[in-house]
Amino acid sequence: MGLWILESKSSENVPGTTRYFDDPERPQAATSSTTGLKCDTSGPVSIILVPQPSDDANDPLNWPLWRRDMILLILSMVSIFATCLGPILAANTLTLSLYFRVKFTKVAILTGWYLLGVGIGAIFFVPFARIWGKRHLFLFGTFLLVISSVWGGAVRHNYNSLAAARFFQGVGTAPFETLVNAAVGDMYFVHERGKRMALTNLAVFGGAFFTPILVGKITHVKSLGWPWTFYFVAIFTGACLPLVYFFVPETAFNRSAHLNTDIETHDTVNLNQKQINGGSYELDPRHNSSDLSSSLEHSTPDSEQIPGAVLARKSNVERTRLFSGRYSNENFFTLLLRPFPLFLHPAVLWACLIQGAMVGWTVFMGVILAAIFLGPPLFWNEEKTGYSYTGPFIGALLGFFIAGALADWSAKAMTRRNGGIYEPEFRIILVVPQLVIGCAGLYIFGVTAARLVDFWRYFPIVGFGLQVGGMVIGAVAASLYIVDAHREIAVEAFTTTIIFKNLFSFGLTFSAYDWLVEAGTFKVFMWIASIQVFICLLSIPMYILGKRNRDFFHKHDILKVCRLTK
Repeated sequence: MGLWILESKSSENVPGTTRYFDDPERPQAATSSTTGLKCDTSGPVSIILVPQPSDDANDPLNWPLWRRDMILLILSMVSIFATCLGPILAANTLTLSLYFRVKFTKVAILTGWYLLGVGIGAIFFVPFARIWGKRHLFLFGTFLLVISSVWGGAVRHNYNSLAAARFFQGVGTAPFETLVNAAVGDMYFVHERGKRMALTNLAVFGGAFFTPILVGKITHVKSLGWPWTFYFVAIFTGACLPLVYFFVPETAFNRSAHLNTDIETHDTVNLNQKQINGGSYELDPRHNSSDLSSSLEHSTPDSEQIPGAVLARKSNVERTRLFSGRYSNENFFTLLLRPFPLFLHPAVLWACLIQGAMVGWTVFMGVILAAIFLGPPLFWNEEKTGYSYTGPFIGALLGFFIAGALADWSAKAMTRRNGGIYEPEFRIILVVPQLVIGCAGLYIFGVTAARLVDFWRYFPIVGFGLQVGGMVIGAVAASLYIVDAHREIAVEAFTTTIIFKNLFSFGLTFSAYDWLVEAGTFKVFMWIASIQVFICLLSIPMYILGKRNRDFFHKHDILKVCRLTK
């Protein structure tokens, strides 16, 4: 048992367990006899590349690091504009209630329709991504965000039209919530994913909290008004559309199964040794693709190349095609149903709770924030209420820096203590700061928001900020664990978490004000905070039993049991 993680009862290598802080000439797994593994020599310690890159220059793992980071930065930027549409109405609750002559609850439901659109869109986009890749979905999502945001600003006094626009804004956001984290798994090795996953989760879950600060100000400019909050999103997202088209190629890649050493098993590690070490070389990720092709041509005899390997890079025209072929021959409707059985998978259910519950509480707090600050005793206007989102925005940055600093560092430190063997359960350690920071924020918000007269008026904002920081950290922990432990079902697992998160949040928008009126702020948040503490404590059995869980569900594939995979 390494660092309190229970070993599998079988002698086989468990998918996800790797050895990448070790001598690259030593076996990748205890049962493997292969040598000559490719490694990253850019640092003081050689790191075995997991997964192993193919001999194809078009393999995303072979792209230069600066290019991969540029692609991720563009996707993260669009993700911010997409997800900012979630809380975009939070500071305008009173304005919209008067403008459409509806109750606060109906204004809150506008956010619910957006969340429902994200959840439903994610269900359908996953099979498209599996079969035809992710690029066309990123382009479609960006285009739909532009159209639906223009629509949202032009509804005039038609509430139902705005509700429909909000739904399609959610559909446009779905590819970014669903597939950006999966793209990190496509483009980066295990030891490179931590900071990048922190960045994408900041973009998807944290960047949006700067929006209400601006929205409150925009709404009160006489020459603009609330419709311009949507128009600005359309303008900035439209500016990103050519960036996505020209600089974000397809990240999906059909890599030979034996190269996926992070999901290898006893059956795959004993393949022909020539398949993996015929072209032994040390790869520095800073090299560009042309250098890589040259290196491969000199180090890999033609007779020993992987069948189907293509050394020539695609042309610019080929890279900008909407579709670049099929990546799966599976049935579309089979893939459509795949995310739903994963609710019975302990690791995926854990990720749903760790990430989705905190997102739900964030939506809940955003919906009721106007009611707390607009009413007595503070009587803030909507501009000041918008400024209250400074706390969550700073909290999101705090969560990003904590997760970015700890994600890879903690994994490397624990791997070294574990004799050079990496276990994906090391990622679960990130739940500790979520427990401390996020749950503390929920308790602080509940206590101080219920008694604004007795406490400093900015305490609830501080609590909200801490809660959002914990949310970002938890999202990073859950995303990294799914990618590292169950990369073969990562896309479906992310879809499952998004379905849970958005349906849970959608339900909260319907009941938020009624729940608050009936039970009171203090009682509601004591329950919420205590539920979140219990959810975080579920990480203890997940950490201890995670490896056995990986082994069990590899041998008893839940998707095969449901006849949803070959």
